[in-house]
Amino acid sequence: MSEKSEQRLSVFKTYKLYVGGKFPRSESGRVYEVTDSKGKWLANAPLSSRKDARDAVVAARKAFGGWAGATAYNRGQILYRVAEMLEGRKGQFVHEVAHAEGLSKNKAAEVVEATIDRWVWYAGWTDKIAQVVGGANPVAGPFFNLSTPEPTGVVAVIAPQESSFLGLVSVIAPVIATGNTAVVVASEKAPLPALSLGEVLATSDLPGGVVNVLSGKAAEMGPHLAAHQDVNAIDLTGADTGLARELEIAAADNLKRVLRRRTEDFTASPGTDRMTAFLETKTVWHPTGSLGASGSSY
Repeated sequence: MSEKSEQRLSVFKTYKLYVGGKFPRSESGRVYEVTDSKGKWLANAPLSSRKDARDAVVAARKAFGGWAGATAYNRGQILYRVAEMLEGRKGQFVHEVAHAEGLSKNKAAEVVEATIDRWVWYAGWTDKIAQVVGGANPVAGPFFNLSTPEPTGVVAVIAPQESSFLGLVSVIAPVIATGNTAVVVASEKAPLPALSLGEVLATSDLPGGVVNVLSGKAAEMGPHLAAHQDVNAIDLTGADTGLARELEIAAADNLKRVLRRRTEDFTASPGTDRMTAFLETKTVWHPTGSLGASGSSY
């Protein structure tokens, strides 16, 4: 066999959106160039449009009932399965994070391992958060008074711009761990780890539509998501100051919950605030029957 016949062309990866459990291209047909920290071309990413954002909201709403209605234990199992899949593709994410954030291979490996650990951490909280923020309330009368947390609904997330993988998972995992569904606008300059995460989610047990990943400009899609009447909450972590202010104003129109933009160190141990940010508290009163001097009639 000649040397020429042994040569082959590399198969370049085509990055696509992740919406409703499928991998569409942007309906606009647009793409934009993604480069590494030194300006070297890495790939063409879909440049999502307003229509893509609307489609993602529809998918997230459709998935919400089943995901919110699943048992907390089952959600934890599914999230842990995602972590297993991430572990199996660790090498790919190390490569993508290194290029996206200009890190050495060893440093990128540390970031990826921390990201997988972060996902496992949130998976463990699915059946515990209710005990932290809910409970039985003491009342004066023959009633049980119980407060329980419930998911808010569809959450739009503007992902961190600089932390393309650890920050991404740190804002997605708490949203879905508590039963919400998410429409995520990935980092504009480093979207490839987010788009690859969509491939992992598709091959795990996570129902389609629970997480929807869009790439492109937050300034283009953000206003439509903030004003969308079927989006219940928005996380502004990855928006710059001007855009965050614009989205807050738009979100006020239908009383969305807003997690304001703030400076965060995603390498620090997380608390429960990102989970509780998108929970509603339901309080139920239930009569116990007549209470005599000896206590309940039960």
